[in-house]
Amino acid sequence: MTGISNHPEKNVIRLQLKQNALLRTLDEDDLAELEPFLLIVDGNKGEVLTHQGVREMEQYFVLDGILKRVVANQEGKEMILRFADERGMETSYAAWRLEKPTPYGIVCVTKARVARIPLHQWVAFLDKRTQVKQSFELDVMRVMSEIMAHTITLHLLDAPGRVQRFLRKHPELIDRIPQKELASYLNLSAETLSRWRNKAKAVIMS
Repeated sequence: MTGISNHPEKNVIRLQLKQNALLRTLDEDDLAELEPFLLIVDGNKGEVLTHQGVREMEQYFVLDGILKRVVANQEGKEMILRFADERGMETSYAAWRLEKPTPYGIVCVTKARVARIPLHQWVAFLDKRTQVKQSFELDVMRVMSEIMAHTITLHLLDAPGRVQRFLRKHPELIDRIPQKELASYLNLSAETLSRWRNKAKAVIMS
């Protein structure tokens, strides 16, 4: 982990932070105040950034690569709840507010670079910026709503329907997420995903 001011790619990282969906609303003074609290982390594929069940929570801004939010039972069976890519974020804010351990883990799907900040410091930063805090909390609720909608579609849609929905909502990710990970997210076999993904893409391109 490296602070931004000491990072060899600090200029690129500062530009990426300005492009983040939430942070782009901040002015230069706000970003300058936030920067000393941010640490840059380069994670390898499969590396865990936040373990399920911990109380020491972080806020992550994705600079490069893809993360997943995943929950596992005691037998080790996992369910992927969502993916987050560049200009997005990952957080355990709801659990922090409820004073509960985080109910899921945050893991690198691909090699990834994130800017991280302890959640209590992020909240302190937000508390002085009402509009940014409102936008952040709306985004947290939007993500929770999307996860609920995805869980419902796993029960209501057949295989082609799940693939078509993902392709419609996340066309930028369909070829970036490893097939094994995407198949797990859609609760399909890799072979079924491959077959229906190709058919769905052919329909869209026709």
